[in-house]
Formats: sequence, C-alpha cells, structure tokens
Amino acid sequence: MSFLCGKFGKVGKKHYLCTLIMDNTQKALELGHKPVGTLLLQYALPAVVAMTASSLYNIIDRSVIGQVVGPEAIAGLGITFPFMNLSAAFGAAVGVGASTCISVKLGQRDYGTAQHLLGNTVTLNLVVGFLFMVVSFLFLDPILRFFGASDDTLPYAREFMQVILAGNMVTHMYFGMNAVLRAAGKPQHAMYATLFTVACNIVLVIMFVWWFRWGIRGAALATVLSQSLALCWQMRLFADKRELLHLKRGIYRLKADLVRNIVAIGVSPFLMQTTSCVIVIFMNNQFVRYGGDMAVGAYSIANSMAMVFFMFVMGVTQGMQPIVGYNYGAQKYDRMMRCLWLSIATATIILLVGWALSMLFPRQIARIFTTDPELIDLAARGIVFDMLVFFVVGSQAVTTNFFQCIGKVKISIFLSLSRQLFMLLPMAYVFPLFWKLDGVWAAMPASDFLAFAFTIPILMWHIRKFKAYGTKDNH
Repeated sequence: MSFLCGKFGKVGKKHYLCTLIMDNTQKALELGHKPVGTLLLQYALPAVVAMTASSLYNIIDRSVIGQVVGPEAIAGLGITFPFMNLSAAFGAAVGVGASTCISVKLGQRDYGTAQHLLGNTVTLNLVVGFLFMVVSFLFLDPILRFFGASDDTLPYAREFMQVILAGNMVTHMYFGMNAVLRAAGKPQHAMYATLFTVACNIVLVIMFVWWFRWGIRGAALATVLSQSLALCWQMRLFADKRELLHLKRGIYRLKADLVRNIVAIGVSPFLMQTTSCVIVIFMNNQFVRYGGDMAVGAYSIANSMAMVFFMFVMGVTQGMQPIVGYNYGAQKYDRMMRCLWLSIATATIILLVGWALSMLFPRQIARIFTTDPELIDLAARGIVFDMLVFFVVGSQAVTTNFFQCIGKVKISIFLSLSRQLFMLLPMAYVFPLFWKLDGVWAAMPASDFLAFAFTIPILMWHIRKFKAYGTKDNH
C-alpha cells in the first residue's frame, strides 16, 4: 500500500487518512482470504435484510392502495410492473455491470481502474436515467395501453408512473450506488441505505395515501422522496476521501473501454429485466383476455407474494456477487465454487418456506391486499398456481447470476431467456387455448420446472471445467 500512503506524508491528519484508506483496502482484500461461509453470511445477510424490508414495503404499499383506493387501483398498479421492470433493466445494465467490473478489478488490485469505474457509473446513471424519463413521458399513454391498461385502469397507472418517471434519475442512481457499495466491501452500508428507504417509504405511504388521501400518486411520491433522501446519504459516503473508492475530479468522463466492459457485463441483467417486462406485458394481456381486470389484479397479488421470497434470493445473489467476482479475478476457483454451492442451498431453503406458506394459506395471503371477495378468490387460486414448484427457482436464479459474475455473459443471458422467453411465453399462449384462465396460471410453474431441469446439466459441465483448473487457495 506504499503507493497510497506516499502522497499523504507520515504525520498528522494525512497519516490518519492513509491509515483509513489502508483499512478500507484490507476490507476489500478479505474477499480472497476470509472463510467463504463467513463471507457469504457477512455479505448476504445485509442484502437479505434489505430485501426483506423491501418486500415488507411492497406488501404494505399494495395493501394500503388496495384497501384505501380500491381493487381497480391494484389492477392499475399491476399494469405498471413491466414499466418498472423496463426502467430497472436500464438501471441494472449500469449498476450490476459496473459493480461486477469493480469487484474483478479489486480482486486484481487495479485500484485506479476501479476508481474510474465508480465515476463512469455516476455519469452513465445520469445519462440513461434522463433519456429513459424523456422518452417514457413522450409516449406514456400508448405504452400503458400496450402493457394491458384498460379504460378503468389507465388513470391509476398513469398517475403512478408520472411521479415515478419524474424521479427516474434518482432511482437509477440510488440502485447503482448501492451496487457499488457492495462491490467496495460495504454490504452493511448498502443495507442501511435500503432499510432507511423502506422505513421512510412506509411512513410516507401511510401519510400520503391513508391520511392525506392522495391516492396512487401519493404512493409513487413516497417512493421517489425516500430514494432521494437515501441517495443523499450514499453520495456523502462516496464523497469521503478516506474511502478506497471515492468521488473526485477526473473520473466522470466516460471512457470507451470502461463503458464497453460495464455494458458487456450489464447486458445480461438488462436482457433478463427486459424479458421480464415482455413477459409481464404478455401475461397482463392474457389475463385481461381470459379473466378481465380482476385477473390482472390477482396476478399483481400473486406476483407480490412470490417477490416477497424471491427478494431473499436476490439478497443471496447480491451477497454472492462480490465474493465470486473477486475470487474469479484472483483465480481462486475453489473458493468461488464453495460460494456458489452455499448460495444455491440457501436460496432453495428460503423458497421452500415460501412454497409451504403459499400452499397452506393462499386465501389469508390474498386478504392482506384486498377485501373484495371476487379478487380474493382469483388471487388465492393464482398464488397456488404461481408457487407450485417455486422451490426450484432459487437454484436457477443463483446459477444465472453466477455466470454473470464471472463474465460469462452469453451463458447467463441464454439461461435467463430459456426460462422466460423460450418456455413461459409459448406456454402462456398455448395453455389457455385448452384451459382458459387456469392455462395462463399453469404456464408459470411449468416453465419454472423446465428451466430448472435445463440449467443443472449446463452448470455441472462448467463445474467440471473449473475443477480441472485447480485452485490457488484451500481455505
């Protein structure tokens, strides 16, 4: 670390600054030495806690909207899912791509490039967030119609998205900075940012929707305001010169090679999210066709339940990402594989719990979101269908993320598309021809199981390749 300390001198404040930078550097280096199980707990637990809090917010948000505004608002909110997924796709292309590149560069101890990756992440988030906002505002109503909005649900969807789009640059930057925090060895800080956002969101949703009766627009405003406050704290952290990665002059100008690397890694989560957007659009239209607006509302509720537990898995994959990326960059393949197996086991156990609760208490879950008897019946049946083989989804999600973390983008993209585009889409078209509304629901578990069966042989083939490479570390 002498090159870091040399410019700061030996005494006083500069010496203290050098010591803190060395401490932060050491935290990044522990990814290659600390026991893998301890690391995964250290990195995944904050992400899981944060994702759990986000799931809690999603439940409270939708239940408040459903109870106060009405079942049509729930259906309108469901129409916005693909829009939100599309926005998240562009954010993931920058945030996940940059954080993965940073993890690999830290593993290679290329701190200068990691610093410039941070600056390019800020610039790309601002540019992409602004462009997405402008284009979406120009074509908002046609987009929502295409996503499945009817005359009854369009006003709710429009009101929600107008506010969300106005804060789109903040949203992109918030998620991007959280991803970089995890890559920089600060998973707890990423957790704190998420927990603060969720707590603030819940308070503001209750205030705006329940007390002030601002409707679905109030829920959107609560989301944007809470993310704005969290972003201020994140930027303050990155402005601290004592951090190994910090904001400074000269790192914001986009560099073609860095942008290419970010996009090359980020294209995988981008296509995953975009495919999810396409799927939700198609599913919304299928539900409207075979079951009406109430079926879309039921789909929204069932999705919310699935996401509660899938957010746990996302927390595990987020915790896995810097560990896998660092050790892959350091060519410590044995540690990398141990992290993969632990992540798969954890994700499977989590989703088994979600599956059991869904099978046992579907109507009770539906009642959290609405008091409408018709919607409760539809949602309860939908939850059972949607979660039928939910326990196999975790291993497929972890495996897809694993290939993304080690830069094997084509495999990651292929696995993601195989589940959603190549399996779910045709099944969701064909099954309803025979079983109507139940056919739309049944397409989801059928595609989940086939994707799982398809992924395992691919993973095992690559595992044999890594075993042949050997390892540099046995700890």
